[in-house]
Amino acid sequence: MKPLSDRQEKILLSLKKQDFLNRDQLTRIHRLGSVRNANRILKELSPYLTSFRENDQPTVYFLNKEGREYVNSDKVRRKNKFVNHYLIKNDFYIFIGFPYEWENELKVSDGTYTVICDSYFKRDGKYQFLEVDSTQKMSVNKKKIEQYKGLMRNGELFKHLGYFPKLIWLTTTEFRRKQLTLLCKGLPYSVYTVNDIK
Repeated sequence: MKPLSDRQEKILLSLKKQDFLNRDQLTRIHRLGSVRNANRILKELSPYLTSFRENDQPTVYFLNKEGREYVNSDKVRRKNKFVNHYLIKNDFYIFIGFPYEWENELKVSDGTYTVICDSYFKRDGKYQFLEVDSTQKMSVNKKKIEQYKGLMRNGELFKHLGYFPKLIWLTTTEFRRKQLTLLCKGLPYSVYTVNDIK
């Protein structure tokens, strides 16, 4: 296979970082232009990608074995019921301007309280947590928020960073936004709906 161009490598690196991206998201991140041009560029990368479509949605891409080897990734992704969760999270990544420091599924613990946040990222010089609420029960969210409150009370993160990171929730409806807003009282937080970031 011929060596990849700089842009092609960057597309593979984006998929390494974000796990799943649809054609529209890749177009916005990498300025691929028209749908036709984006399709052409992504077709050229097909030896490194697996893709699928559902309903009328844009094609979703992730790295196959060759793609993982090219960008030195050992994280195997497969089509599963959580893909939409990743896509919503990646819409937020695009919305806030593709922060350089962005890590998915980071475990944060002080020995007493532990969370695995959906994403941990730096914006305006400060770290923030992102949680995506798409299909899980509100009782699950409540338990997670209690862990965040415990982390804040214990103060280890504050000692380490000089502040407690803001908790960002991204949810699907106004009703769920209201529920999350009530649950987050006492934390530094913001709640967005998917409509807010379109």
